[in-house]
Amino acid sequence: MAEHDENVVWHAHPVTASAREQLHGHRGVVLWFTGLSGSGKSTVAGALEEALHKLGVSTYLLDGDNVRHGLCNDLGFTDDDRRENIRRVGEVARLMVDAGLVVLTAFISPHRAERQMVRERLGEGRFIEVFVDTPLAICEARDPKGLYKKARAGELKNFTGIDAVYEAPESPDVHLAGEQLVTNLVSQLLDLMRRDDIIRS
Repeated sequence: MAEHDENVVWHAHPVTASAREQLHGHRGVVLWFTGLSGSGKSTVAGALEEALHKLGVSTYLLDGDNVRHGLCNDLGFTDDDRRENIRRVGEVARLMVDAGLVVLTAFISPHRAERQMVRERLGEGRFIEVFVDTPLAICEARDPKGLYKKARAGELKNFTGIDAVYEAPESPDVHLAGEQLVTNLVSQLLDLMRRDDIIRS
């Protein structure tokens, strides 16, 4: 990572993160959904955001494909590019948490080290790792984008789960069985968020 220029100074502003949280009526956190392609990360994150929105919670969903259309459209899928992709997303998520939002991210994020880096940047109690644990065979059978078929045919290189590694979380904050109904998974997440006093509704 590049060193900061000594002339670049972080400015503290009068409106604090806690003041913004008070305005929103809930804590700012990141729920970081990780899992194989086709595991259901985006589906569950989207359904959770919809449920939270109905409860009056201020949210934003950062989706892997959407981010690569803009913020990360200069990156490929090498290990270095994947790391930089996650670093950028982590920094955007950190700013959104500072704004008092509940941020949902849906990224394969295959390496434990990068997920840990984001956790450390966000600080204690601000990063909730959600492992959508769906077996490879089920992900491949779903194959919503036809990517597994391309990877098996050798048309797509460095594809996670086929010829690129996925390091599953060893002790995720939330472990979801991806074969369950989405409504059940969303209920589990809402219960956790209420239990941890992230949301109160």
